[in-house]
Amino acid sequence: MSDFKQDALDYHQFPKPGKISVELTTEANSARDLSLAYSPGVAEPVKAIAENPEDAYKYTSKGNLVAVITDGTAILGLGNLGPLASKPVMEGKSLLFKRFAGVDSIDLEVESESPQAFIDTVRRIANTFGGINLEDIKAPECFEIERTLIEQCDIPVFHDDQHGTAIVTVAGMINALEIQGKKIEEASMVVLGAGAAAISCSKLLISAGMKPENIFMLDRKGVIHSGRDDLNQYKAMFAVDTDKRTLADAMEGADIFLGLSGPNLLPAELLKTMAPNPIVFACSNPDPEIAPALAHEVRDDLIMSTGRSDFPNQVNNVLGFPFIFRGALDVRSKTINEEMKLAAAYAIAALAKEPVTQEVLTAYELDSLEFGRDYIIPKATDSRLLGIVSNAVAQAAIDTGVASLPLPANYPLKSISDI
Repeated sequence: MSDFKQDALDYHQFPKPGKISVELTTEANSARDLSLAYSPGVAEPVKAIAENPEDAYKYTSKGNLVAVITDGTAILGLGNLGPLASKPVMEGKSLLFKRFAGVDSIDLEVESESPQAFIDTVRRIANTFGGINLEDIKAPECFEIERTLIEQCDIPVFHDDQHGTAIVTVAGMINALEIQGKKIEEASMVVLGAGAAAISCSKLLISAGMKPENIFMLDRKGVIHSGRDDLNQYKAMFAVDTDKRTLADAMEGADIFLGLSGPNLLPAELLKTMAPNPIVFACSNPDPEIAPALAHEVRDDLIMSTGRSDFPNQVNNVLGFPFIFRGALDVRSKTINEEMKLAAAYAIAALAKEPVTQEVLTAYELDSLEFGRDYIIPKATDSRLLGIVSNAVAQAAIDTGVASLPLPANYPLKSISDI
Protein backbone atom coordinates (compact mmCIF):
# COMPACT_ATOMS: atom_id res chain seq x y z
CA MET A 1 0.00 0.00 0.00
CA SER A 2 1.50 3.33 -1.04
CA ASP A 3 2.12 6.05 1.53
CA PHE A 4 -0.41 8.33 -0.19
CA LYS A 5 -3.09 5.64 -0.20
CA GLN A 6 -2.60 5.05 3.52
CA ASP A 7 -2.51 8.80 4.18
CA ALA A 8 -5.83 9.17 2.36
CA LEU A 9 -7.43 6.36 4.36
CA ASP A 10 -6.05 7.73 7.63
CA TYR A 11 -7.28 11.23 6.77
CA HIS A 12 -10.82 9.90 6.42
CA GLN A 13 -10.68 7.73 9.55
CA PHE A 14 -8.93 9.94 12.12
CA PRO A 15 -9.40 11.69 14.47
CA LYS A 16 -12.91 10.34 13.90
CA PRO A 17 -14.52 8.85 10.78
CA GLY A 18 -15.63 11.22 8.03
CA LYS A 19 -14.96 14.87 7.21
CA ILE A 20 -18.01 16.79 8.44
CA SER A 21 -20.09 17.08 11.62
CA VAL A 22 -23.03 19.07 13.00
CA GLU A 23 -22.40 21.98 15.34
CA LEU A 24 -24.75 24.08 17.46
CA THR A 25 -25.21 27.73 16.51
CA THR A 26 -26.92 28.91 19.68
CA GLU A 27 -26.81 28.37 23.44
CA ALA A 28 -28.18 25.09 24.79
CA ASN A 29 -26.96 25.08 28.39
CA SER A 30 -29.74 26.17 30.72
CA ALA A 31 -33.23 24.81 31.23
CA ARG A 32 -34.56 27.97 29.59
CA ASP A 33 -32.30 27.47 26.56
CA LEU A 34 -33.70 23.97 26.10
CA SER A 35 -37.29 25.16 26.51
CA LEU A 36 -36.67 27.74 23.77
CA ALA A 37 -34.84 25.32 21.50
CA TYR A 38 -37.50 22.62 21.68
CA SER A 39 -40.79 22.34 23.52
CA PRO A 40 -42.58 24.63 24.18
CA GLY A 41 -40.62 27.49 22.58
CA VAL A 42 -40.19 25.84 19.19
CA ALA A 43 -43.94 26.13 18.63
CA GLU A 44 -43.61 29.86 17.97
CA PRO A 45 -41.42 29.63 14.81
CA VAL A 46 -43.50 26.62 13.69
CA LYS A 47 -46.65 28.74 13.75
CA ALA A 48 -44.86 31.67 12.08
CA ILE A 49 -43.63 29.46 9.21
CA ALA A 50 -47.05 27.85 8.79
CA GLU A 51 -48.49 31.32 8.36
CA ASN A 52 -45.66 32.60 6.13
CA PRO A 53 -43.37 29.94 4.57
CA GLU A 54 -40.71 32.56 3.80
CA ASP A 55 -40.13 32.82 7.55
CA ALA A 56 -38.29 29.49 7.29
CA TYR A 57 -35.36 31.59 6.10
CA LYS A 58 -35.64 33.72 9.24
CA TYR A 59 -36.04 31.04 11.89
CA THR A 60 -34.15 28.00 10.51
CA SER A 61 -30.86 27.18 8.81
CA LYS A 62 -32.56 26.74 5.42
CA GLY A 63 -31.06 29.89 3.89
CA ASN A 64 -27.45 28.73 4.34
CA LEU A 65 -27.95 25.00 3.83
CA VAL A 66 -27.11 23.12 0.63
CA ALA A 67 -27.68 19.42 -0.01
CA VAL A 68 -25.03 17.53 -1.96
CA ILE A 69 -27.00 14.69 -3.56
CA THR A 70 -25.99 11.75 -5.76
CA ASP A 71 -27.04 8.30 -6.91
CA GLY A 72 -23.42 7.19 -7.19
CA THR A 73 -23.62 6.31 -10.88
CA ALA A 74 -20.57 8.33 -11.98
CA ILE A 75 -18.16 8.67 -9.06
CA LEU A 76 -15.14 10.76 -10.06
CA GLY A 77 -13.33 8.69 -12.72
CA LEU A 78 -14.32 5.44 -11.00
CA GLY A 79 -17.74 4.90 -12.60
CA ASN A 80 -20.91 3.42 -11.16
CA LEU A 81 -19.94 2.09 -7.74
CA GLY A 82 -23.23 2.86 -6.04
CA PRO A 83 -24.44 5.56 -3.66
CA LEU A 84 -22.75 4.31 -0.48
CA ALA A 85 -19.30 4.28 -2.12
CA SER A 86 -19.88 7.90 -3.16
CA LYS A 87 -20.27 9.14 0.41
CA PRO A 88 -16.59 10.13 0.91
CA VAL A 89 -16.82 12.29 -2.22
CA MET A 90 -20.07 13.91 -1.14
CA GLU A 91 -18.69 14.60 2.35
CA GLY A 92 -15.67 16.15 0.62
CA LYS A 93 -17.96 18.43 -1.35
CA SER A 94 -19.66 19.50 1.88
CA LEU A 95 -16.24 20.20 3.39
CA LEU A 96 -15.36 22.46 0.45
CA PHE A 97 -18.65 24.38 0.72
CA LYS A 98 -17.91 25.17 4.36
CA ARG A 99 -14.17 25.76 3.98
CA PHE A 100 -14.34 28.16 1.06
CA ALA A 101 -17.72 29.91 1.34
CA GLY A 102 -19.12 29.30 4.82
CA VAL A 103 -22.03 27.35 3.35
CA ASP A 104 -23.47 24.63 5.58
CA SER A 105 -23.90 21.42 3.64
CA ILE A 106 -25.09 17.88 4.16
CA ASP A 107 -24.54 14.91 1.87
CA LEU A 108 -27.32 12.58 0.74
CA GLU A 109 -26.69 9.33 -1.14
CA VAL A 110 -29.88 8.07 -2.77
CA GLU A 111 -30.60 4.49 -3.77
CA SER A 112 -33.00 4.79 -6.69
CA GLU A 113 -34.19 2.26 -9.25
CA SER A 114 -34.73 4.91 -11.92
CA PRO A 115 -34.07 8.59 -12.72
CA GLN A 116 -37.72 9.31 -11.94
CA ALA A 117 -37.41 7.73 -8.49
CA PHE A 118 -34.35 9.89 -7.82
CA ILE A 119 -36.21 13.01 -9.00
CA ASP A 120 -39.18 12.19 -6.77
CA THR A 121 -36.95 11.66 -3.74
CA VAL A 122 -35.06 14.92 -4.17
CA ARG A 123 -38.21 16.93 -4.91
CA ARG A 124 -39.89 15.68 -1.74
CA ILE A 125 -37.01 16.79 0.51
CA ALA A 126 -36.09 19.99 -1.32
CA ASN A 127 -37.97 22.26 1.12
CA THR A 128 -35.38 21.45 3.76
CA PHE A 129 -32.63 23.25 1.88
CA GLY A 130 -31.71 26.61 0.37
CA GLY A 131 -30.05 24.92 -2.61
CA ILE A 132 -29.26 21.52 -4.14
CA ASN A 133 -25.89 20.51 -5.59
CA LEU A 134 -26.23 17.39 -7.74
CA GLU A 135 -23.06 15.35 -8.08
CA ASP A 136 -21.64 12.26 -9.79
CA ILE A 137 -24.75 11.29 -11.77
CA LYS A 138 -24.10 9.63 -15.12
CA ALA A 139 -25.07 11.06 -18.49
CA PRO A 140 -27.48 11.31 -20.18
CA GLU A 141 -29.76 10.79 -17.15
CA CYS A 142 -28.16 13.74 -15.35
CA PHE A 143 -29.53 16.19 -17.93
CA GLU A 144 -33.15 15.14 -17.45
CA ILE A 145 -32.77 14.89 -13.67
CA GLU A 146 -31.42 18.42 -13.38
CA ARG A 147 -33.90 19.91 -15.86
CA THR A 148 -36.89 18.36 -14.09
CA LEU A 149 -35.73 19.33 -10.61
CA ILE A 150 -35.13 22.92 -11.72
CA GLU A 151 -38.74 23.01 -12.96
CA GLN A 152 -40.17 21.42 -9.81
CA CYS A 153 -38.12 23.14 -7.08
CA ASP A 154 -38.15 26.82 -6.12
CA ILE A 155 -34.54 26.76 -4.92
CA PRO A 156 -31.31 26.64 -6.97
CA VAL A 157 -30.53 23.20 -8.41
CA PHE A 158 -27.05 22.87 -9.89
CA HIS A 159 -25.25 19.83 -11.32
CA ASP A 160 -21.65 20.72 -10.57
CA ASP A 161 -20.09 18.06 -12.81
CA GLN A 162 -21.70 19.91 -15.69
CA HIS A 163 -21.73 23.57 -14.78
CA GLY A 164 -18.88 23.88 -12.30
CA THR A 165 -16.47 22.38 -14.80
CA ALA A 166 -17.94 24.53 -17.56
CA ILE A 167 -17.63 27.79 -15.60
CA VAL A 168 -13.97 27.27 -14.69
CA THR A 169 -13.18 25.99 -18.20
CA VAL A 170 -14.73 29.09 -19.78
CA ALA A 171 -12.81 31.33 -17.37
CA GLY A 172 -9.52 29.73 -18.35
CA MET A 173 -10.41 29.61 -22.03
CA ILE A 174 -11.21 33.34 -22.16
CA ASN A 175 -7.76 34.13 -20.80
CA ALA A 176 -5.97 31.54 -22.94
CA LEU A 177 -7.56 32.92 -26.10
CA GLU A 178 -6.49 36.44 -25.16
CA ILE A 179 -2.89 35.40 -24.52
CA GLN A 180 -2.74 33.37 -27.73
CA GLY A 181 -4.17 36.25 -29.78
CA LYS A 182 -7.33 34.44 -30.83
CA LYS A 183 -10.97 35.54 -30.85
CA ILE A 184 -13.59 33.24 -29.33
CA GLU A 185 -16.02 33.83 -32.21
CA GLU A 186 -13.39 32.69 -34.72
CA ALA A 187 -11.70 29.85 -32.82
CA SER A 188 -12.29 26.22 -33.78
CA MET A 189 -12.46 23.63 -31.00
CA VAL A 190 -12.19 19.85 -30.81
CA VAL A 191 -14.02 18.31 -27.84
CA LEU A 192 -13.01 14.75 -27.03
CA GLY A 193 -15.81 13.28 -24.96
CA ALA A 194 -19.55 13.82 -25.16
CA GLY A 195 -20.69 13.39 -21.59
CA ALA A 196 -22.17 15.82 -19.10
CA ALA A 197 -19.09 18.00 -18.66
CA ALA A 198 -18.26 18.12 -22.38
CA ILE A 199 -21.76 19.15 -23.37
CA SER A 200 -22.07 21.74 -20.61
CA CYS A 201 -18.63 23.25 -21.36
CA SER A 202 -19.51 23.54 -25.03
CA LYS A 203 -22.88 25.14 -24.31
CA LEU A 204 -21.39 27.74 -21.98
CA LEU A 205 -18.61 28.52 -24.47
CA ILE A 206 -21.33 29.14 -27.06
CA SER A 207 -23.02 31.50 -24.59
CA ALA A 208 -19.65 33.26 -24.27
CA GLY A 209 -19.42 33.76 -28.05
CA MET A 210 -18.08 30.59 -29.66
CA LYS A 211 -19.78 29.55 -32.92
CA PRO A 212 -21.54 26.15 -32.76
CA GLU A 213 -20.33 25.31 -36.25
CA ASN A 214 -16.74 25.67 -35.02
CA ILE A 215 -17.13 22.92 -32.40
CA PHE A 216 -16.24 19.35 -33.39
CA MET A 217 -17.31 16.98 -30.61
CA LEU A 218 -16.32 13.32 -30.60
CA ASP A 219 -17.77 10.33 -28.80
CA ARG A 220 -16.58 6.73 -28.98
CA LYS A 221 -17.79 6.46 -32.58
CA GLY A 222 -15.97 9.56 -33.80
CA VAL A 223 -17.05 13.05 -34.84
CA ILE A 224 -20.66 13.93 -34.05
CA HIS A 225 -21.88 14.99 -37.49
CA SER A 226 -25.26 15.65 -39.08
CA GLY A 227 -25.21 12.36 -40.99
CA ARG A 228 -25.35 10.18 -37.86
CA ASP A 229 -28.63 8.59 -36.78
CA ASP A 230 -27.44 7.20 -33.44
CA LEU A 231 -27.36 10.41 -31.40
CA ASN A 232 -29.40 11.20 -28.30
CA GLN A 233 -30.99 14.63 -28.07
CA TYR A 234 -28.05 16.06 -26.12
CA LYS A 235 -25.36 14.96 -28.54
CA ALA A 236 -27.55 15.92 -31.51
CA MET A 237 -27.27 19.59 -30.46
CA PHE A 238 -23.61 19.42 -31.52
CA ALA A 239 -24.01 17.58 -34.79
CA VAL A 240 -22.26 19.63 -37.50
CA ASP A 241 -22.29 19.39 -41.26
CA THR A 242 -18.73 18.21 -41.90
CA ASP A 243 -16.74 15.53 -43.64
CA LYS A 244 -14.48 15.15 -40.58
CA ARG A 245 -14.90 11.70 -39.06
CA THR A 246 -11.90 10.94 -36.84
CA LEU A 247 -9.94 12.70 -34.14
CA ALA A 248 -7.09 13.15 -36.62
CA ASP A 249 -9.48 14.85 -39.06
CA ALA A 250 -10.84 17.17 -36.39
CA MET A 251 -7.46 18.13 -34.93
CA GLU A 252 -5.99 19.40 -38.19
CA GLY A 253 -5.85 23.20 -37.97
CA ALA A 254 -7.84 23.34 -34.70
CA ASP A 255 -7.21 26.21 -32.29
CA ILE A 256 -8.44 24.41 -29.15
CA PHE A 257 -8.47 20.86 -27.83
CA LEU A 258 -10.81 20.25 -24.90
CA GLY A 259 -10.52 16.78 -23.42
CA LEU A 260 -13.14 15.42 -21.04
CA SER A 261 -12.70 11.76 -21.83
CA GLY A 262 -9.92 9.47 -20.63
CA PRO A 263 -6.15 9.13 -20.14
CA ASN A 264 -3.65 9.32 -23.00
CA LEU A 265 -6.23 9.57 -25.78
CA LEU A 266 -4.51 12.46 -27.61
CA PRO A 267 -1.48 11.22 -29.59
CA ALA A 268 1.43 13.65 -29.74
CA GLU A 269 1.49 13.54 -33.55
CA LEU A 270 -2.03 15.00 -33.67
CA LEU A 271 -0.99 17.89 -31.46
CA LYS A 272 1.51 18.79 -34.16
CA THR A 273 -1.31 19.35 -36.68
CA MET A 274 -3.09 22.04 -34.66
CA ALA A 275 -3.03 25.72 -35.61
CA PRO A 276 -0.23 28.00 -34.37
CA ASN A 277 -0.50 28.98 -30.67
CA PRO A 278 -2.86 26.16 -29.75
CA ILE A 279 -4.81 25.77 -26.50
CA VAL A 280 -4.98 22.33 -24.89
CA PHE A 281 -7.31 21.65 -21.96
CA ALA A 282 -6.69 17.97 -21.13
CA CYS A 283 -9.02 17.54 -18.18
CA SER A 284 -9.29 13.78 -17.74
CA ASN A 285 -8.48 12.96 -14.11
CA PRO A 286 -6.21 11.78 -12.66
CA ASP A 287 -4.39 11.18 -15.95
CA PRO A 288 -4.93 13.76 -18.73
CA GLU A 289 -5.50 13.01 -22.41
CA ILE A 290 -1.86 13.96 -23.02
CA ALA A 291 0.88 14.43 -20.44
CA PRO A 292 1.88 18.10 -20.06
CA ALA A 293 5.59 17.30 -20.44
CA LEU A 294 4.95 15.53 -23.74
CA ALA A 295 2.65 18.28 -24.98
CA HIS A 296 5.23 20.99 -24.27
CA GLU A 297 7.93 18.88 -25.89
CA VAL A 298 5.87 18.66 -29.08
CA ARG A 299 4.63 22.28 -29.11
CA ASP A 300 6.48 25.16 -27.47
CA ASP A 301 3.74 27.63 -28.45
CA LEU A 302 0.81 26.07 -26.59
CA ILE A 303 -1.12 26.87 -23.43
CA MET A 304 -1.78 23.73 -21.42
CA SER A 305 -4.38 23.13 -18.73
CA THR A 306 -5.34 19.98 -16.83
CA GLY A 307 -7.55 18.96 -13.92
CA ARG A 308 -4.56 18.27 -11.70
CA SER A 309 -3.20 20.47 -8.92
CA ASP A 310 0.42 19.50 -9.59
CA PHE A 311 0.47 21.18 -13.02
CA PRO A 312 -0.16 24.83 -13.93
CA ASN A 313 -3.64 26.03 -14.91
CA GLN A 314 -5.78 23.56 -12.98
CA VAL A 315 -9.46 23.45 -13.96
CA ASN A 316 -10.74 23.11 -10.40
CA ASN A 317 -14.46 23.25 -9.64
CA VAL A 318 -13.76 24.64 -6.17
CA LEU A 319 -13.07 27.98 -7.87
CA GLY A 320 -16.75 28.10 -8.72
CA PHE A 321 -19.43 26.16 -6.90
CA PRO A 322 -18.93 27.40 -3.29
CA PHE A 323 -19.10 31.03 -4.35
CA ILE A 324 -21.86 30.52 -6.90
CA PHE A 325 -24.08 29.07 -4.20
CA ARG A 326 -22.93 31.76 -1.75
CA GLY A 327 -24.08 34.49 -4.12
CA ALA A 328 -27.32 32.70 -5.01
CA LEU A 329 -28.22 32.03 -1.37
CA ASP A 330 -27.47 35.57 -0.23
CA VAL A 331 -29.99 37.13 -2.61
CA ARG A 332 -32.32 34.11 -2.27
CA SER A 333 -32.24 33.32 -5.96
CA LYS A 334 -34.77 30.78 -7.21
CA THR A 335 -32.34 29.36 -9.74
CA ILE A 336 -28.81 29.55 -11.11
CA ASN A 337 -29.29 30.74 -14.67
CA GLU A 338 -26.97 31.09 -17.65
CA GLU A 339 -26.24 34.74 -16.87
CA MET A 340 -25.13 33.86 -13.35
CA LYS A 341 -22.83 31.11 -14.68
CA LEU A 342 -21.25 33.50 -17.17
CA ALA A 343 -20.87 36.16 -14.50
CA ALA A 344 -18.95 33.66 -12.39
CA ALA A 345 -16.73 32.69 -15.33
CA TYR A 346 -15.88 36.29 -16.19
CA ALA A 347 -15.17 37.08 -12.53
CA ILE A 348 -12.79 34.12 -12.20
CA ALA A 349 -11.07 35.09 -15.44
CA ALA A 350 -10.63 38.70 -14.29
CA LEU A 351 -9.08 37.66 -10.98
CA ALA A 352 -6.26 35.83 -12.79
CA LYS A 353 -5.14 39.21 -14.17
CA GLU A 354 -4.82 40.78 -10.71
CA PRO A 355 -1.49 40.77 -8.83
CA VAL A 356 -1.10 37.47 -6.99
CA THR A 357 -1.19 37.85 -3.21
CA GLN A 358 1.50 36.64 -0.83
CA GLU A 359 -1.12 34.32 0.68
CA VAL A 360 -1.28 32.40 -2.60
CA LEU A 361 2.48 32.42 -3.20
CA THR A 362 3.09 31.02 0.28
CA ALA A 363 0.47 28.30 -0.11
CA TYR A 364 2.03 27.08 -3.35
CA GLU A 365 5.65 27.71 -2.27
CA LEU A 366 6.27 30.16 -5.12
CA ASP A 367 8.41 33.27 -5.30
CA SER A 368 6.30 34.93 -7.99
CA LEU A 369 3.36 34.29 -10.28
CA GLU A 370 1.74 36.49 -12.90
CA PHE A 371 -0.84 36.33 -15.67
CA GLY A 372 0.52 34.41 -18.64
CA ARG A 373 0.71 31.00 -20.25
CA ASP A 374 1.34 29.23 -16.94
CA TYR A 375 -1.23 31.22 -14.99
CA ILE A 376 -4.59 31.68 -16.69
CA ILE A 377 -6.78 30.45 -13.82
CA PRO A 378 -6.63 31.65 -10.19
CA LYS A 379 -5.40 29.32 -7.46
CA ALA A 380 -7.93 27.67 -5.15
CA THR A 381 -6.45 29.31 -2.04
CA ASP A 382 -7.04 32.85 -3.34
CA SER A 383 -9.39 34.24 -0.69
CA ARG A 384 -10.50 37.01 -3.06
CA LEU A 385 -12.65 34.47 -4.94
CA LEU A 386 -15.25 34.63 -2.18
CA GLY A 387 -15.97 38.32 -2.62
CA ILE A 388 -15.43 38.62 -6.38
CA VAL A 389 -17.36 35.58 -7.58
CA SER A 390 -20.18 35.70 -5.02
CA ASN A 391 -20.77 39.37 -5.75
CA ALA A 392 -20.83 38.80 -9.53
CA VAL A 393 -23.30 35.91 -9.20
CA ALA A 394 -25.57 37.76 -6.77
CA GLN A 395 -25.64 40.85 -8.98
CA ALA A 396 -26.43 38.75 -12.06
CA ALA A 397 -29.33 37.13 -10.19
CA ILE A 398 -30.68 40.58 -9.34
CA ASP A 399 -30.16 41.89 -12.88
CA THR A 400 -32.02 38.93 -14.41
CA GLY A 401 -34.93 39.09 -11.99
CA VAL A 402 -34.47 35.73 -10.24
CA ALA A 403 -33.37 37.16 -6.86
CA SER A 404 -35.81 37.69 -3.99
CA LEU A 405 -33.54 39.98 -1.95
CA PRO A 406 -31.29 42.96 -2.74
CA LEU A 407 -27.53 42.74 -2.55
CA PRO A 408 -26.62 42.33 1.15
CA ALA A 409 -25.08 45.31 2.94
CA ASN A 410 -21.87 43.36 3.66
CA TYR A 411 -21.19 42.71 -0.04
CA PRO A 412 -18.70 42.20 -1.52
CA LEU A 413 -17.58 39.77 1.16
CA LYS A 414 -14.02 40.13 2.39
CA SER A 415 -13.77 36.83 4.28
CA ILE A 416 -15.89 34.01 5.67
CA SER A 417 -16.05 35.90 8.95
CA ASP A 418 -18.31 38.41 7.16
CA ILE A 419 -20.98 35.74 6.67
